[in-house]
Amino acid sequence: MVVPPLLRAVIMGPPGSGKGTVSARIIKHFGVKHLSSGDLLRENMKKKTEVGILAKSYIDQGQLIPDDIMTQLMLNEIKSLDQYNWLLDGFPRTVAQAEALDKECHIDTVIDLDVPFETIKCRLTARWIHPASGRVYNVEFSPPKVQGIDDVTGEPLVQRDDDKPETVSKRLQAYDAQTKPVLEYYRKKGLLKSFSGTETNKIWPHIYAFLQTKLPDVSQKDAANPR
Repeated sequence: MVVPPLLRAVIMGPPGSGKGTVSARIIKHFGVKHLSSGDLLRENMKKKTEVGILAKSYIDQGQLIPDDIMTQLMLNEIKSLDQYNWLLDGFPRTVAQAEALDKECHIDTVIDLDVPFETIKCRLTARWIHPASGRVYNVEFSPPKVQGIDDVTGEPLVQRDDDKPETVSKRLQAYDAQTKPVLEYYRKKGLLKSFSGTETNKIWPHIYAFLQTKLPDVSQKDAANPR
């Protein structure tokens, strides 16, 4: 029996494009290891590792973490996953990071969630929270019974700074400036696979069909052999 080569994949998409949801589904169906740069950074900052302390100093000053720090952090982690299929999320964010990654391993495919910025703006700015309980409302999908008021306590809802229209616009512009060159880098290599749409549930079947050409669906196997 020929053992298929291990899959080395990257997922890309602007904030609010549904990357978290899609990544979770890929993990569930295809059993890949998911490596998120954001999770890894938070973990290192919490543990106060050398890289964590360094990264926090940049974040606290509102600066981007330099390429070499991010690359060192991610490549160290990737080395521990060389026996597994994996999916990178949030890395590479710049062409320099993509080039450094190429020197270490061969990327097979880059999944790009191509969701219109207008859709993302509506999606993110429609989110309101009740700070005390963490209850989240969405004006579009799950609005409160009374606009701006928590259903349970009657207290006012607030919008997170990250979800305010001006912040969302800035985050999307930053993504565009930083990441377009990375998408172009992978497009030239013939590795970029873009999935366009406005709803994650409609984009997902296309991503699933694409990945099925590369990996078996392990969730069905698990269902057939309950542990």
